[in-house]
Amino acid sequence: MTRIYANTQVLGGGDRLAVRGDLIVDAAEMQDAETVDCRTLARGGGIIAPGIIDLGVFAVDPAACRAGGITRVGLMPDQSPILDDPGIIRRAALMGKPELWVHPLAAATRGLQGKDLAEMAINQAAGARAVATGRRGIADSGVMRKVLAYARDCDLTVIAHAEDAGLAGDAVATEGETAMRLGLSAAPAVAEALAIARDVMLAEDTGARLHFRQVTTAAGFDLIRRAKARGVAVTCGITPAHLLLSDIAVSDFRTYARLSPPLRDEADRQAALAALADGTIDVLASGHDPRGPEEKRLPFADAEPGMSGAETLFALGMMLVHNGTITLERLFELLAANPARVLGIDAGILAPGRPADFILINPTLAWQVDAEKMAAKAGNTPFDGTPVEGKVLKMWKGGTEIGG
Repeated sequence: MTRIYANTQVLGGGDRLAVRGDLIVDAAEMQDAETVDCRTLARGGGIIAPGIIDLGVFAVDPAACRAGGITRVGLMPDQSPILDDPGIIRRAALMGKPELWVHPLAAATRGLQGKDLAEMAINQAAGARAVATGRRGIADSGVMRKVLAYARDCDLTVIAHAEDAGLAGDAVATEGETAMRLGLSAAPAVAEALAIARDVMLAEDTGARLHFRQVTTAAGFDLIRRAKARGVAVTCGITPAHLLLSDIAVSDFRTYARLSPPLRDEADRQAALAALADGTIDVLASGHDPRGPEEKRLPFADAEPGMSGAETLFALGMMLVHNGTITLERLFELLAANPARVLGIDAGILAPGRPADFILINPTLAWQVDAEKMAAKAGNTPFDGTPVEGKVLKMWKGGTEIGG
């Protein structure tokens, strides 16, 4: 079927989007196509934008993704069972289809133990789009160098967790006034920079592609900037929480603000905003990790880290557009085009020949985050009650409307 989605702005240029089957086509060559009035769908306004690609989620959560305009996810290997076997990876890749495409990130080492390399080439053939170290980094530098070299030979990106385990230990917060006042076990923020420095040097030495799933400190961003300037194939991501919240959010032992890496001080938050604005940060991801009350309503040190972020990712990203930190076009580079590049998939932009994965958004529609009404498997969000502007109204995956 051939359709033209008209009477709306299309991000990237134009006022209509043409779709034939599951692909975007050139609207100028379309004849006798069905016209869909997006102004009516959006009740008076709206913008067509690429479907969001959420890089580094910990759970396949179709309802949350549908609410958040996410058409593809990069699934972290920290599953049960761990994504270190071709059969498991093949099953993971089929989990959300057809409405949500899951791109598995294979474990870099067997069982994510940081010791023996996993079979990257076999896992790649089974559908893995990258390899990842999981929730923790690889402590052994020799093993990490082998991971990078093997991934380079397989033409895969390594997605790393930026934290020195020797410094971080079992800490639940970042060293500073807040952690000291609450009596929380804390690690210095430099634990992140130490891990980044080592892994960047190893990536430079091996010629591998390296992506840090989250970078959250001024020292870390400085290392990434300098590495990029030298031509190292390094990229990095961040979540809205580390851009919009500081460690003050854990006051009163708020376990919903216990994240990994932990929230940083205000100086690091400001450094993150500057890194977002100057292009140092490549990816904005949700870090979607739904946790029920049995895992969150515990003493702070016993609660599991993580937040449910898929359905709030776009709206929280729009906060950065509304306050002038980035443009709407830059937001969708962070949400779609750049994650697609990291994963090596032909998606993330609205152009002829690309998959017809797109969303209809209203960038100014006001609403309020309500943890109890979230579509996610669990509503563990530190943004409960936060007023936001920006809503996903409709979503299409491969030219088919999802949830419509």
